[in-house]
Amino acid sequence: MTYGSASDERYSLLGQRLTPPEITRLMRTALENPDLLSLAAGFTDTWTLPREEVRHAVDTLLAEPAGAEVLQYGTNQGRPRLRELLAARLAQQDAAPGAGDGEEIFVTNGSQQALALALQTLCDPGDIVLVERPTYFVFLELARGLGIELRSLPTADEGGLDPAGLEQLLANLAKNGCLNRLKAIYLVSYYSNPSSRSLSEGEKDAIGTALARHGTYPALIEDAAYRDLYFDAPHPSRSILRLDSLAAFPRLYAGTCTKAFATGLKVGYAVCPDEAWRERMLYLKGQHDFGTANFNQAIVERVLETGDYDRCLEGLRQHYRRKRDALSAVFAREDLAAMGWHWEMPQGGLYFWLRGPVDLDTGTESAFCRQALENGVLYVPGGLCYGDDPPPNYVRISFGVLQEAELAEAGRRFAATARAAAVRQEKLT
Repeated sequence: MTYGSASDERYSLLGQRLTPPEITRLMRTALENPDLLSLAAGFTDTWTLPREEVRHAVDTLLAEPAGAEVLQYGTNQGRPRLRELLAARLAQQDAAPGAGDGEEIFVTNGSQQALALALQTLCDPGDIVLVERPTYFVFLELARGLGIELRSLPTADEGGLDPAGLEQLLANLAKNGCLNRLKAIYLVSYYSNPSSRSLSEGEKDAIGTALARHGTYPALIEDAAYRDLYFDAPHPSRSILRLDSLAAFPRLYAGTCTKAFATGLKVGYAVCPDEAWRERMLYLKGQHDFGTANFNQAIVERVLETGDYDRCLEGLRQHYRRKRDALSAVFAREDLAAMGWHWEMPQGGLYFWLRGPVDLDTGTESAFCRQALENGVLYVPGGLCYGDDPPPNYVRISFGVLQEAELAEAGRRFAATARAAAVRQEKLT
């Protein structure tokens, strides 16, 4: 395919900024080479997808006297009963009394659409969004496509938020006349993609306190795509919707029924207590799609009501815990730590976040990445997951899609790549 010049005047400024999504390249690389084992794409496990539960829900829905309704267009905001059920689940997760009627919720085509609507209604080119170090790289691509300037929230040595560093960052923005351009803070609060880390309530409070002290109230966007995929117990931190310290801020909480049930249904949702902002996102959404697929929503609504959703979810948690343990065992057997690699054991989600030796480059064009591909294994270079100043030596590894035997082989191939890199470095020194 031939592309025009980036400055081709046929396109809008947005069209000129657009580049091929990295996730598309990674998926194409995996699909084009059937012998390649992919630890890159954050797919769920195909063998766990709920075929029987979806078949039963569809049969039941279509057998009802009003069954044709689910094949008709729905509303822009989403099915009222589904929004009620989602509001009740969120209230239960946050240990908050009262479920509400779902009026603050709108249903989206996966949580990614909610993130896009939020940024498009908030930001102009040149505006600033603060993100964690590291963060979800598809969000970074979305923001950059909109011309947004990304800056990293300062991080302490142990990986958590550095409140003093945040104070200094905000002071510098104010000193340089940029604080008015700060439009949003983006947080992946539960079993983060890519780091698998969760944010404490104290960290969320500290962000709000620092912003309020500087007299600025940007929108807070909380991406909770993996909140339900814990392995042993849910993370105790309440969402940004329930913290009194954040009540003065515009807030959006993005959730999904995709990762936790059936990825192909692409039913996500957003909760936004700010009525004016919510209305604008719905105006834009209506221009995009007239409303998320009504049939898909009806399926999710039915499995939530019958309890099939939660029964499947509990099985998923056990399944992914076993896969996490299987890959961790490979890392231990291959003695990856002795080669200078470090990681924390994920307590939820689908990812290991590995830090390699300080002098190692794991980037897309690096010798390490080329060697991994030659060895038949694909990963996500960690440098893609930073808003600015990316370190060179991180790797995101997903244990979502491969079966345990394939996962073990992929882990061995990755370890072989790491071992070869260690040998090369030893020869150089």
